[in-house]
Amino acid sequence: MTQHNIRFFCTDLDGTLLGHEKATQQFKSIWEKIAPHSKPMLCYTSGRLLDDILNLVKTGTLPEPEYIISGVGTSIYDFRSQSLVKSFTELLDEGWDIEKAENVLVSQSLPLEKQPAYYQNEYKSSWFLNEATPEQIEGIQNAMEEAGLEVKVVYSSSRHLDILPKSANKGNSLHWLLRHLKVPTNELLVAGDSGNDSAMFSMKGVRGIVVGNAQPELLELTQNMPIYRAPHNEICAQAVINGLRYYGIIVETDIEPEDEVDTKALLEVIRASGEKPIGSLTKEQSGHIRQGYHKAIEALKKNISPLGFTACSKDDNEVTGTDENYQSVWARDGAVTIIGSLPLTNQDDAIHACQVQTMETLLKHVSPNGQIPANVRIETETPDYSGVGGIASIDSGIWLIIAFHAYVAQTRNIDFLRKHIHTLQHIMTWLSAHDSNNDALLEIPEAGDWTDLFGRSYNVLYDEVLWYKCNTSFSRMLEMLGETQRASDYLRWARVIKREILANFWPTTKQHVYQSVSFAEQQFSIGDARYLLAQITPFDFSWRCDTFGNLLAFLYDVTDTNHASQTFKFLWGVGINQPYPVANIYPIVTMGDKDWRPYYAVNLLNLPNHYHNGGVWPLIGGHWVRFLNKLGLRDLALKELYSLSELNKLGTAHEWEFNEWAHGQTGRPMGKAFQAWSASEYIRACHELHIVAG
Repeated sequence: MTQHNIRFFCTDLDGTLLGHEKATQQFKSIWEKIAPHSKPMLCYTSGRLLDDILNLVKTGTLPEPEYIISGVGTSIYDFRSQSLVKSFTELLDEGWDIEKAENVLVSQSLPLEKQPAYYQNEYKSSWFLNEATPEQIEGIQNAMEEAGLEVKVVYSSSRHLDILPKSANKGNSLHWLLRHLKVPTNELLVAGDSGNDSAMFSMKGVRGIVVGNAQPELLELTQNMPIYRAPHNEICAQAVINGLRYYGIIVETDIEPEDEVDTKALLEVIRASGEKPIGSLTKEQSGHIRQGYHKAIEALKKNISPLGFTACSKDDNEVTGTDENYQSVWARDGAVTIIGSLPLTNQDDAIHACQVQTMETLLKHVSPNGQIPANVRIETETPDYSGVGGIASIDSGIWLIIAFHAYVAQTRNIDFLRKHIHTLQHIMTWLSAHDSNNDALLEIPEAGDWTDLFGRSYNVLYDEVLWYKCNTSFSRMLEMLGETQRASDYLRWARVIKREILANFWPTTKQHVYQSVSFAEQQFSIGDARYLLAQITPFDFSWRCDTFGNLLAFLYDVTDTNHASQTFKFLWGVGINQPYPVANIYPIVTMGDKDWRPYYAVNLLNLPNHYHNGGVWPLIGGHWVRFLNKLGLRDLALKELYSLSELNKLGTAHEWEFNEWAHGQTGRPMGKAFQAWSASEYIRACHELHIVAG
């Protein structure tokens, strides 16, 4: 499509121009190269406050605009004159009295908490109000009107309450600015991702860019509009760039190939480390990988039971004492196995049936308060909501939500989703209760997730990354059912979770303007990280690198290519893939370390280089292969897949045991044989690298 006299380009920031760091950098480079005679005026519109947006320009994150609409439409800033547009400010003053509005609000006897000062301005009063009902919001609006105030009450994400001047919103402020500049709306291009941007898209004759990560309410509003609608995998500034090309504002030659420079740099890291040149697999190596694929299916089928997938083969493992709970369908293992085995759903009826039965068994036994069982015994169908010693299993419900969405997204079995959506909502409510301080991050009890005998607690990277994915997954399921408003709420909250993960788990000496400064954040100022930290608490943090958490963060789009490249360089440098892919943590915890726990010696499980203390896990090895492939290192991913196939071939009694875990130094298998998720993740990696058809 060619450009049709577009004179003004107005774009949202968070989730649109921001959210994919490399694409944002590319947008800045492209925009600054556009010839002045063909470049539209640029305007940023955002719920962020003005100082925050100016800082993004000052630090070089964004190109210089002509105008900035900030604070959800409460101010218009002329960047060239470095001043607010006073005539617009005078318009907002009509019927606005922030002190009176706040007095009316606090008189409503609601559990309100005022948001920090950096979220406030003279035309925006922002509060936290959890799970407010429509009647409560209507009551606030009525109270304001009875007090003679002309205000707008905006409630979003089941948490955020804003009191604004009646005329303040993105659409009104943009419309006013266009009239002020004498720019007709048919010469306007807008870009956005959420319902907050809907007013911009509703202007007569406007052209638009809807990013691939857009929220359901905006997709629904714009579904019949002649706009650029990006595919789902084209997110944030990636979509903006392609939208600008679609409208003829930029041409093909302006667009640099994404990740080309990064891939070359990463390959140089590999060569500099002394690794042999990466080439194509030999015929024998490819054959070995394919043999492993068929053996993985055999191993997976050993875990089919009447109630669903077992964690490991019942017939090939001796279970005594505390190991008797392996005679169960485990929520965590079952959900992960479902996800990994999805490539076989339409090829193998027995595996497909077991996927469904696993979910049915677990959902049948959800507790009255919404807790998914950690496992259900096969012989008695008795649910167990913890593990040995009453250890919690917070991530079980998270994994089940993710797996359920992955299943219905592939099969489009909406009837199955409709049957269970209320139970899934019950699980989400139980999980949300673990965010006891409303900071978007879950508080995890010690050893309360898959590392069930390892001393992580409070905000644990692995769990927070899964929590982000869980919220996006649940949002997409609500979207499938047509519940667009609730879907948008969960998607917005997921964005908050992602922001908090990056702000808190990736230490940097560059303080963001929206960040508070906690004890842990002060400690972060000692330097910059190259990976997401394993855990943080209000009192301390762990500098260890949780391999699984960092791989999941990139695979689930919490971190971008730039962050993932730094993480790869670190993991490669420490030899995380030696002797086989990959160890679950670096560095290991040794006796005498402040992080050592006496219970690490229970059953000799978490001795150094054992189990969750630096053991090699084929499950994580499969994620490592997919991580490399997503980074653009396909040849290396194939090489690592071959190494993973060699590990999976090892056994304590048989070849191709797909063992649970191996010793971190010797590489010898030490866990349960024919582990379901070791097999399923290998299957998934083979499909993603197109080793097998289908």
